[in-house]
Amino acid sequence: MKYLRLMLVLGFAFTISVAGYSQAKYIGANGCKMCHNKPEKGAQYAQWQKSGHAQAYAKLDDAGKKNPECLKCHSTAGSVNKSLLATIKVEEGVSCESCHGPGSMYKTAAVMKNREQALAKGMVDPTEATCKACHLGKKPDGHKEAKKPWNFAEFSKAIAHPDPTLKK
Repeated sequence: MKYLRLMLVLGFAFTISVAGYSQAKYIGANGCKMCHNKPEKGAQYAQWQKSGHAQAYAKLDDAGKKNPECLKCHSTAGSVNKSLLATIKVEEGVSCESCHGPGSMYKTAAVMKNREQALAKGMVDPTEATCKACHLGKKPDGHKEAKKPWNFAEFSKAIAHPDPTLKK
């Protein structure tokens, strides 16, 4: 009977530990850089580095950098449960995974070569709703007004970063 109980406890512990490792984690833009900075693939990483998304955290004042309400939209790492963070840093700003989901399960070249497989492993095709969560969501008191009204069609073109090697 003790043996059965021990096996049950060990089996339960193993299941919990495997479940923890099988959850997608946030790896940060550097985890995407190796493949997504090649000119022939569209140099998405270099485009992101020049974007307002990459600078979103840096635009915060000292108080904002400590405010969870600000971090929700100004930092990918600041917007998710800390247990889901692998190698991403708060200072990275709004990185690839804010729009495309945590990359640990789909980051390999073998998976990324197959769009359906990448989507099955957790990659997200961002939609207007993805963007609206921050761009039209509730802002903390004192948040600056946007320079012009947010328009999904216009702004999604401005941040477009296609991969010319993928077939449509």
